[in-house]
Amino acid sequence: MTDARPTPRRRFALDVRLLIGLALVAASVVAVTLLVGAADTRVAVYAAAESLAPGDRVDADDLVERSVALDGAEDLYLLVDAFPADGFVVAQPVAAGQLVPLSAAGSLDGERATSLVLQLSGPVSTVVETGSLVDVWGTASLDQGEFGTPVVLASQATVVRVLEDETLIAGSSGAASTVEVLVPRTRVARLLQAIANGDALAVVPSGIPLGSL
Repeated sequence: MTDARPTPRRRFALDVRLLIGLALVAASVVAVTLLVGAADTRVAVYAAAESLAPGDRVDADDLVERSVALDGAEDLYLLVDAFPADGFVVAQPVAAGQLVPLSAAGSLDGERATSLVLQLSGPVSTVVETGSLVDVWGTASLDQGEFGTPVVLASQATVVRVLEDETLIAGSSGAASTVEVLVPRTRVARLLQAIANGDALAVVPSGIPLGSL
């Protein structure tokens, strides 16, 4: 005897819900991808492959590219797209691995600057260190132990290094220092004249770091 009962129809409710769920997941993935892409503000900048010293001439081969998010500080660093075609001259020290500040990338006109070693008449300030900007002051030595009015011999000079005089007795309050500074060549003659005349030289910080206050 044949069973005359009708065959039950398949229900597609579960399949429809599955499709809707997959569509929602796909939409979420696309939305997150677009959101992350829009929020990615990383830019290509240069970092020093090795330590750079003031006066060094640098080409792109001396640097490495880094992709970083600068949060609006793009104008403060050397972007890959803005690298000078002929390279640049280092205006301030840059440590190995450090992003190259735009202020450290001097034009080739910076080759008009040179370094001089100055013997100071007294100790140097503790805030003066490699990379500091200083003004070089000189006081002319007059007759009978008198001195003239102090004048600025070079402004905004970059300190290459500071050397304490190790020949002086420890604890001496009058310990002098020797500093190597990067100065424009236009000021070299004036500085050499002051050195030759035995003028008293001193370096004064152009700015005091906030942490030193």
